[in-house]
Amino acid sequence: MTDQNNIRNFSIIAHIDHGKSTLADRLLELTGTVEMRKMQSQILDSMDLEREKGITIKLAPARMSYKDHTLNLIDTPGHVDFNYEVSRALAAVEGAILLVDSTQGVQAQTIGNLYLAIEENLEIIPVLNKIDLPAADVEARTEEIVQLIGCNPKDVLSVSAKTGEGVLELLDEIIKRIPAPNGGVESSPRALIFDSFYDDYRGVMAYIRVQDGILSKGDRIKMMATSKEADILEIGAVTPVGLVSSKVLGTGQIGYLVTGLKDIGTCRVGDTITSSKKSAEDALSGYKEVKPMVYAGIFPKEGNDFQKLRDALDRLKLSDASLASESEHSPALGYGFRVGLLGMLHLEILKERLEREFNVDLVVTVPSVAYRIYVRSGAESIIKSALELPDPSHIDRIEEPWVKLDIVSPSDYIGSIMQMIQDRRGVYKNTEYLSGNRAILHYEIPLSMIIVDFYDKLKGVTAGYASMNYEIINYREANVVRMDIMVAEDVVDAFSTLVYRDEAEKSGKRIVRSLKDSIPRQNFVIKLQAAVGGKIVAGERISALRKDVTAKLYGGDVTRKRKLLDKQKKGKAKMAAFGKGRVNIPTDAYLKVLKRE
Repeated sequence: MTDQNNIRNFSIIAHIDHGKSTLADRLLELTGTVEMRKMQSQILDSMDLEREKGITIKLAPARMSYKDHTLNLIDTPGHVDFNYEVSRALAAVEGAILLVDSTQGVQAQTIGNLYLAIEENLEIIPVLNKIDLPAADVEARTEEIVQLIGCNPKDVLSVSAKTGEGVLELLDEIIKRIPAPNGGVESSPRALIFDSFYDDYRGVMAYIRVQDGILSKGDRIKMMATSKEADILEIGAVTPVGLVSSKVLGTGQIGYLVTGLKDIGTCRVGDTITSSKKSAEDALSGYKEVKPMVYAGIFPKEGNDFQKLRDALDRLKLSDASLASESEHSPALGYGFRVGLLGMLHLEILKERLEREFNVDLVVTVPSVAYRIYVRSGAESIIKSALELPDPSHIDRIEEPWVKLDIVSPSDYIGSIMQMIQDRRGVYKNTEYLSGNRAILHYEIPLSMIIVDFYDKLKGVTAGYASMNYEIINYREANVVRMDIMVAEDVVDAFSTLVYRDEAEKSGKRIVRSLKDSIPRQNFVIKLQAAVGGKIVAGERISALRKDVTAKLYGGDVTRKRKLLDKQKKGKAKMAAFGKGRVNIPTDAYLKVLKRE
């Protein structure tokens, strides 16, 4: 077993595409952890989805050996939707490599992830990457980092993760700067679960960081949050080439264990594992509970796939503690789930994982945020869709989530960004200027204004140069109302939505126009209306199909023709009167409205 003083646990944190996974590749290669013939790019990104999109979605641990030291690396995602994965990784280590692209400099998620590392009191090693590129400006980027974290310019290392230049020096600095773990070897065992997943043959498996004591194969263990007990069937290290079993995991080590548990809810991320015989008194602090702020409906295209979808979501929730779900029913789409997420990329990845890994075809509705409702009696509740809104006469006030938004952009685009955010109800705070004609704009803005297409629009107005990071700050009062959509004078629940009062007319017109293009014509006129509290704010009509009832006439005066047309007119009026609610709305009409196309 490795001496505790010779263990170093660290993570790599950075903005998207700044080279985290490539640097992890070089570290594994130069320490001889992976043979050259088995080396491939992004070796820690095990999911096909990660390789295709070129992003890290799941944190990935890996053990290396270098100069008689054991180095435990946890590679992390960079996108803002996955910063919960980052916070879990940082809670299991003593140090972090803050990686910055020397061609792009400090970006929004660089700052966001840095704050997460500072909260955990980690030793931070600032590193400039991609110094082999012609556009690299090491001097200017070093100045930015010094400005950001207040370190000595000599402490900023320069590497090329692609070529390996400077990476051996970085390994030496990891051993020199990052402190050894400080747990008690003789104490009762305590280990933090920082990730878990389900194996069909071995049950629940957990990635753990041993904080105190020693865990051995065959030990009887207990989950401190759920009080569930199990035997350690297997324990060992996680390496890029697979799981390597051993007899024990000592204090400060990072590894895995196999529990054999079949109930996936008994071994959750953030729980503390201890010994059944020699239980620890206090659990480790774990993680703050993440509350999803974005909700979307997920329905199986085939109704008989509902149970399959339920099982798939249960498995994904085991390793993704930020994912929440509850069953719901839609008149148009049948039985499905309302899922709670951290953002749009989170939703996109969830959808693709469900379709690929679990072979379920899905229909996904437009996301909405969680509103907080205060009624006059003093009670408060959270609603996730317009249908849950109580009677307006009982409501005291409605509050919506607001976020602190940081945008890093070249100074030339500040005017365009300000105009765009002003149109979306953003509140300007201040601007900080970085070296090299770049600025950080600080805003506060409603979450509902940024979850759907904000990032795409931001990239559009800044020619792709801006980056953004946000975090929920609080709830604030919102003047929102429920807007109902009526088809043939019947309210269709699936179309009900919450809109700002002053935008109700504009939103209503857009929805009824969309429906007019999607619903096929009937033999009678169909009224389409958007209503707020009984008042019609927008309307359209789908004209009736007209059958040529005079085609069989041969000769005769015009009164015969008029008589047939009058009879047809009365029939249409009768059908309109008695045909309410019988309009067959195609599924794609629901989807167009729900997706806000």
